[in-house]
Amino acid sequence: MAETQLLSIFPTSRSNLRVISFVFKFTPQISSCNSRMKVSCTRRPAGPQFNRYRVSFSLALIWLCCFAAKADQVTLKNGDRITGAVVKSDGKTLIIKGDLVGEITIAMENVVSISSDKPLYVSLVDGRTLIGVVNASDNRAEIKSSSAAVTVNRGEIQAIRSEAEQKLYESTLNPSWLEQWSGGADLGVALTKGNSDTTNIALGVGMTRETRTDKTNVYAASIYNRDNTGGVSRTVANTIRFGVRYARDFNRRWFGYGFTDLERNGLQQLNLRWVLGGGLGYHAIRNERTDLDLLGGLAMNKEYFKGFDNDRTSAEAQIGQTLSHKFNSRMAWKEQLFFFPNLSDGGEYRINFDTSLVADITRRIGWQLTLSDRYLSNPPDGFKQNDLVITTGVHLKLGTLK
Repeated sequence: MAETQLLSIFPTSRSNLRVISFVFKFTPQISSCNSRMKVSCTRRPAGPQFNRYRVSFSLALIWLCCFAAKADQVTLKNGDRITGAVVKSDGKTLIIKGDLVGEITIAMENVVSISSDKPLYVSLVDGRTLIGVVNASDNRAEIKSSSAAVTVNRGEIQAIRSEAEQKLYESTLNPSWLEQWSGGADLGVALTKGNSDTTNIALGVGMTRETRTDKTNVYAASIYNRDNTGGVSRTVANTIRFGVRYARDFNRRWFGYGFTDLERNGLQQLNLRWVLGGGLGYHAIRNERTDLDLLGGLAMNKEYFKGFDNDRTSAEAQIGQTLSHKFNSRMAWKEQLFFFPNLSDGGEYRINFDTSLVADITRRIGWQLTLSDRYLSNPPDGFKQNDLVITTGVHLKLGTLK
């Protein structure tokens, strides 16, 4: 079969066809030999059955050549070439997934050229989204669809996404309130019997819903410890906390937020602390691995303690930060610190500090270590200012996995 005939049937390159033609031409013919009669072997033309073998072998080789040629390729400044599937790019970094090495993140400043095999979604700074095969080199990029080809400057490209990433991106544009939630639940239990008789239970839930323009955090935590040693039952710890914070971006850096916190602490005889406030925030760091937000605002604090004339209401300022960081695909760290100066009673203040480390065991199950500290400069008479709790236990991921 001629090369032009093969090209009309299979979408492969001429170089691959020359190899196939070479193999096809020099495939050995069937020879027959009658060793019993002691006569020399003679060659005879291959029959129809062997011709079918040759055709099948050639078709398989063509398929392998076509398959091997279908992959995205990224060329770096140092000459290295990475083959795989382009996942996405935000203009600063490029993520490509290889069959053997998994996902690789590359700084765009180190990328010389990109050549895609499948159509990609290319978002431009003017708001347009082009769909097509991408061939980018130097400062130019060509996006070729089935109907036309568009050439743009690489500086005009805002984002590149695969089909799967584009669907995920579009799902975040206008999600319903019940969508886009992710987070986890923590459980820690410790029981002792014998010379000591204690029960210690720690529960925690943290959920986050994040879209392109806003973010909602909901959390709840409960710590209970009871000691029955010696036949005398007493509560060592009994704390319940719940909070919600909503933030909405004004632009890529600045955002506004509102929050409310509820807390009950039996050891401090605090029936309820209700804090309501809000303010402005700044995205100091925001990338694939790290988020650091700085926050500042005002709040109203109402405290209800046991007994008579122990209720307090005060205005507070709020200064704080939240941090989340992924060390790798299996380990993540979260931390937040807030300082509340009392504006109604000068010199008094509160400090809230929380940090947790989670190591994944499976995609859904992990192990967590949590430290939580609450400091109150003016507790009721007879109570300490600081409460520190350290818990560890099982972490279960809930909602959408990221």
